[in-house]
Amino acid sequence: MNAPEFLVHEARDTVGVVVVEGVTAGQTMSGWLMETDETLTIRAVDDIPLGHKVALSAIGKGDTIVKYSHDIGKAVADIPVGGHVHVHNVKTKRW
Repeated sequence: MNAPEFLVHEARDTVGVVVVEGVTAGQTMSGWLMETDETLTIRAVDDIPLGHKVALSAIGKGDTIVKYSHDIGKAVADIPVGGHVHVHNVKTKRW
């Protein structure tokens, strides 16, 4: 496998973290699922900056977002596979 464009720690994660610059909408990205040493393939539907998250599967409004096996909040909008997951569509569950 070439260097991955995104990393996923655990199979239960719903997002991966982009580890390269310049991901653009329509780009096919490869990712590394570290827990099982699998390669994942996703087409980005948005431009996604370095360090931001990408949806691994469709996430519905109200669904829990899981990153590094931890609940990091809930979706406040539907997010498609390959969508940019960030503060514009994820909020904390604290308030």
